[in-house]
Amino acid sequence: MGYLLLEGGAEFGGGMRDPDLKAIELAGGFDAPIRILPTAAAPDNNHQRAGNNGIRWFQRLGARDVVSLPLIDKASANDANIANSLRDAKLIYMLGGFTGYLGETLKDSAAWAAVLQAYRAGAVIAGSSAGAMVMCEFYHDPSQGQVRNGLNLVKNSIVLPHHNTFGHSWASRLLEIPSVTLIGIDEQTGMIDDGAQTWIVHGAGNVTLYQNRQVEIHPSGKSFSV
Repeated sequence: MGYLLLEGGAEFGGGMRDPDLKAIELAGGFDAPIRILPTAAAPDNNHQRAGNNGIRWFQRLGARDVVSLPLIDKASANDANIANSLRDAKLIYMLGGFTGYLGETLKDSAAWAAVLQAYRAGAVIAGSSAGAMVMCEFYHDPSQGQVRNGLNLVKNSIVLPHHNTFGHSWASRLLEIPSVTLIGIDEQTGMIDDGAQTWIVHGAGNVTLYQNRQVEIHPSGKSFSV
């Protein structure tokens, strides 16, 4: 099994250097194949620009094999070439944007099956903002005001991205969901697991857990369990 990286947003402004470098290291180094999914930016036709920003960012960090895949709808989510590229990747990075669109596009697709194969083979699966949200068992879809079933890589959890700006405001309406941990992740901050549900905070901000009506704040460098 591989590793998971959840990030709180503002991914390519320079503040994610620490978590992203750690992800590259876990993926096998600067020659590891990195595949970016700009799917969440497709509804407003921003996927090409967002994907190119991701390519430039990882190349600046030193990565040498970075591709943004044109996975923008259900048809492309079931494209065999895209699925094969994901299956061979060592770091798969899902960008932010429209959360519900991303979750529904990947759900039950050939692409997501390939992501899971890569993960089982040791790849790092990463997401920022919407990308992190859909990785959990549940996610809050702000466009619909609903809680939906996510892709279930992180059990019993909901991510609140951009926690230090607006994400914290979602906590009050989600606290009543039974047996679910709310994970507030600040912008320019990530949390990486060790493959065994212990997480370490990387970056500029904090990770805030809302669990059993208790609030825990974990700064950069701190390890914790969910």
